[in-house]
Amino acid sequence: MFKEKLALVPDLPGSYQMKDKDGNIIYVGKAKNLKKRLKSYFTGRVTGKTKKLVSDIVDFEYIVTSSELESLILEITLIKKYNPKYNILLKDDKSYPYIEFTKDKYPILRVVRNPRIKKNKNNLYGPFPNVGSARRTVSMLNRIYPLRKCEVLKKDYCLYYHIGECLGYCKNEVDLEKLEVMKREITAFLNGDASFILKKLESDMQLASSKMNFEKALEYKKMIEDIKITLKNQTIVLNKDINLDLFNYYAIDNYLSIQVFFIRGGTLFGRSKKIINIVSEPQDAMLEYIIRFYEKELIPKEILVPDLVDKDNLSEYLGIKVRTPIKGDMKKLLDLASENAKIVLEEEIKTINQNQKIKEEALNELSMIVERSVSRIEAFDNSHLFGTYYVGGMVVFEDFEPVKNDYRKFKIAPDVKDDLKAMEEVLYRRYYRVLMEDMKRPDLIIVDGGETQVSVAVKVLQELNLDIKVIGLKKDDKHRTNTIIKSDLSEIELDANSHLFIFLSKIQEEVHRFAISYHRQIKNKGSLASVLEMLPGIGEKRRKELLKKFTSLKKIKEATIEELSEVIPLQVAISLKEYLENEEKND
Repeated sequence: MFKEKLALVPDLPGSYQMKDKDGNIIYVGKAKNLKKRLKSYFTGRVTGKTKKLVSDIVDFEYIVTSSELESLILEITLIKKYNPKYNILLKDDKSYPYIEFTKDKYPILRVVRNPRIKKNKNNLYGPFPNVGSARRTVSMLNRIYPLRKCEVLKKDYCLYYHIGECLGYCKNEVDLEKLEVMKREITAFLNGDASFILKKLESDMQLASSKMNFEKALEYKKMIEDIKITLKNQTIVLNKDINLDLFNYYAIDNYLSIQVFFIRGGTLFGRSKKIINIVSEPQDAMLEYIIRFYEKELIPKEILVPDLVDKDNLSEYLGIKVRTPIKGDMKKLLDLASENAKIVLEEEIKTINQNQKIKEEALNELSMIVERSVSRIEAFDNSHLFGTYYVGGMVVFEDFEPVKNDYRKFKIAPDVKDDLKAMEEVLYRRYYRVLMEDMKRPDLIIVDGGETQVSVAVKVLQELNLDIKVIGLKKDDKHRTNTIIKSDLSEIELDANSHLFIFLSKIQEEVHRFAISYHRQIKNKGSLASVLEMLPGIGEKRRKELLKKFTSLKKIKEATIEELSEVIPLQVAISLKEYLENEEKND
């Protein structure tokens, strides 16, 4: 089908982009030789995810570059821009926590995420693959050492001062030499030397025991045991000057199992594992994974990778040393990472294949119901507080997997008082923007409800001249989903034991959770600022003006509509007053 177009592709390096029937870029790759790489998709034997990719390709484009490094940079840039469904998607992955020891005069010890994104200039230790481990470490150190606990120094002593876990930095003249000793000991511990802290804890344990404070002595004993277990679980590598990340992988068919070892202070500080479904060669997927990995994590001065990974371009891209050890302890550790990757993948491969098969069967069943191939699904639900302040929520799933960065929340006009009007506004705003900005379109829209909700969705799509399938998920009299309502309002009963029912229920629960979460946050905060955030027509400038004039929620409740309308439009003022009155009745 692409024979004539492939004949025109040059034998040069560059990046290529695969497109589907709607013109969406579904995969971005790079190649030393564009012609050979592109031909391999359409003339060779492909399986698994690659086979699915090829079946979705309707067209392709390519951009020639002057070097492999340029093609790598272009590939990553296009992946970030288009987020193609068949590339490695890491945007939903949570970043690892780090322990931060601030460089303030009176330092704070705390757990942080995304230190690279925040351009953190404090001392950072990690990453900790287990956030619980990081929090326990910080909690233990904060109990042993009376560090500052508050972000901003208060005017009077806090609880931590009274229980002996703070020196009272807000009021007392602190012995700076004592503070420096604490800093050195904490820093030494975070760098892997626990000797100072162990001696201190053992001394404190003996003192508590001699004073017959056995409960406190037991607490110190437990801390000592926790530290020793932590140290025992760390594998000694070489000298304490070694700080690097090590990557290796193992591949079976279209699955790539990745292991990352974090080596800090000469010890195996932690590890991370990941299994991904790939369409490219393992070494190319590994290169892409490493680059995407460091979009969220701190880049060390050196990383180790297996031999097949393109070290030169990776090194130039990240601006660090990248090497492959060929002997010694580091080579053994690299091999160990590969062996771990193999064990993890072999254990998971049967489950992965089974889950993939179940998912494909459910997608095929859904595609037959709506008479269109389904991959991307956008689902909607509304929420309100006492009949006012409607908001809409949209969640996105691709192949029944959530794409959380594509989720959207919608503030709805204050004069909207019913679910159908709220649904109509949200759908119109969403797909008007999709149309105007030529955004990625879903294969299917799911609304929570029956015939009337589906009719509203179909009406909006017809007005915008968009050909997107719609279904509604209708509940029975026991509030259990049991029926699919199609665009033509015909009904299909769902088997509660089917895989499709389970996946659709998961989507329905997720969009419901997402839609009500914002309201819950506002209700829990109970602050004027939070209420104002909800209200369309109140931007940051008006919000500041309201907060300046009405300094408390109590005062704004007491204000008249006329007083409120001096700052905000009359209709917005009426809606705000109505909400506050309803909230008071329901408290």
